[in-house]
Amino acid sequence: MQYTKEEKKVIRQALKALGKENLTLIVHGGSFPSEPNKDYGFGTYNSEAAKNLMQYISGVFNSIQLGPAGKTKKGQPSPYMGTIFSLNPLFIDLEQLTQAKWKHILSVETYKKICYENPKKGLGEADYDYAYEKHEEAMQEAFDNFDKADEEYLKFVKDNESWLEPDALYEALAKEHKNDYWLNWKIEDDKNLFRSDSDEDALKRRRERIKEVKIKHADVIDFYKFCQYVIWKQNLETKKYAQECGIKMIADRQVAFSDRDIWANQELFLDDWRLGCPPDSFSKDGQPWGFPVVDPKMLFNEDGTLGKAGKLIKNLYKKMFSENSGGIRIDHVVGLIDPWIYKKGCKSIPEEGGGRLYSSPEHEILYKYAIASKDDLNLKVPADSEQRVKKLNEEQIKRYAAFMEKLIVEAAQESGLTKDAIICEDLGSQTFPVETVMEKYKLNGMRLIQFVDPNDPKSKYRSSNVPENCWIMAGTHDSEPISLWAKNLTFTHISYLHALQLTEDVYPYLAGEEREKMIIKLTQDARILAKTKMTELFTSKSKNIQIFFADFFGIQEIYNQPGDPKAKNWILRIPQNFESFHKDAIENGFGFDIVSVLIDAIKAKGSEFINEHRAVLDKLQSLQK
Repeated sequence: MQYTKEEKKVIRQALKALGKENLTLIVHGGSFPSEPNKDYGFGTYNSEAAKNLMQYISGVFNSIQLGPAGKTKKGQPSPYMGTIFSLNPLFIDLEQLTQAKWKHILSVETYKKICYENPKKGLGEADYDYAYEKHEEAMQEAFDNFDKADEEYLKFVKDNESWLEPDALYEALAKEHKNDYWLNWKIEDDKNLFRSDSDEDALKRRRERIKEVKIKHADVIDFYKFCQYVIWKQNLETKKYAQECGIKMIADRQVAFSDRDIWANQELFLDDWRLGCPPDSFSKDGQPWGFPVVDPKMLFNEDGTLGKAGKLIKNLYKKMFSENSGGIRIDHVVGLIDPWIYKKGCKSIPEEGGGRLYSSPEHEILYKYAIASKDDLNLKVPADSEQRVKKLNEEQIKRYAAFMEKLIVEAAQESGLTKDAIICEDLGSQTFPVETVMEKYKLNGMRLIQFVDPNDPKSKYRSSNVPENCWIMAGTHDSEPISLWAKNLTFTHISYLHALQLTEDVYPYLAGEEREKMIIKLTQDARILAKTKMTELFTSKSKNIQIFFADFFGIQEIYNQPGDPKAKNWILRIPQNFESFHKDAIENGFGFDIVSVLIDAIKAKGSEFINEHRAVLDKLQSLQK
């Protein structure tokens, strides 16, 4: 985006004219680019290359949406399986540790060797396993050379003891047992080290065991805390730099808990239930995610005050809001408002006991958690139907909304933000309770226009139906890049249906032969279809737009294919030569060309709007020339 300050000012004026307040680039942490000869197998937003990217998009984009930033396990690259408090050490920029500001605690030789031996260097891909192993080796060298009496480090450890201590102890026990899955540990007390619902003898044994582990594995524990300190410190510097560029960072909170979090907080979860998805068009047996389910009785006490789980989760969100000025995207918000759960070891289907935690008053077990009554249900539809709950009173809506209101909205407000700092991922089918809570509390949802049914004028994924407070996008980390989507559709009847819908919404000023020519182009030319789909984002009423990095750079590879263990998931990265790559992609017709898109979006608004903003349109057209 090689524009001058004046040219970027024109682009911002156009965005304002179209009613756009936020333009966000979605880049998961591991997908950030590296500089040549500085690629150790994984991306990080703390690198110099990431800063170059921020400069590249600054003045046009005002935020970056990251993926979940928790610590992940070896062999398990999905960021949606990471820890809730501990951050992923892989996002530590190793190069900085070779510099004076970190007192050269990592040798240049070690750093260069890791980059040189990276089997994926220069390929635009991450090598998670290589990076996991080599990064830890480098951090161990840095730790050995680090001044453990550093005052800032000691203060960080003390201030974050509540979560840092158990997370570090887990690391020590995982190494002792040579297994990072706590249920496979041989010693029962190690499995239950932080359970408080036990007799006094057991509690005493565990307190003694904690002391023993701290002494025996002091180096492992201190190393873990050191890594968390480094990533915390680098994050602060990066986010300060981003703010100077006019870029806010938006966090991503997954619905899952890591093994480490479950181990430290076992009492907070229901023993025999797991979170998943009910049967749908993608899976007739549902999706058994295996994630633990927070016990509702642990969220709130009978008097409405926060229970142990409620306090933990609210503190988590306060931490995330304080560290991310742009707010938080909440993945799978239905899992917080109206979660679908199933019995451990069973399929995620009603026939084997699955049901909605708060919406199953007829269920033999889940009835005790129900908010909806039997009279509120449409018993003519199956238990997994979105239309199962048909009505709710005000008190019931408030109870369904308690998690969002008391734990998340209040956390945002106590951090100096508003509920507009919360982005709720509500893509796909949603239940009546979820839709009601979202509407009642005016929460920001999401709309993926790739999901539109072009035959349905009322489709909620049609841009003309997207409300102001929803975040709109063409693609996410789980969908096809828009250029690939377009290539796969051309010369089909489906592309013709999309062409009809897009012509109405993006080219309403065309008529007669010109309209027919555009329909043919949209049906047969993937480049025009992809570009028009991106333009559609800017013709909507939505104030907030997100663009996935693959759509921005015109990349035609899928980042993540859910449910496909053979897919090359979570490895796609922004190319090192991203500026020239983007320029070439625009020239080839697939890269995101904001000037061209804004021109078409303004024209789509009609002659009155064009006349009102003629000066901006003329300036945009001069930029295009």
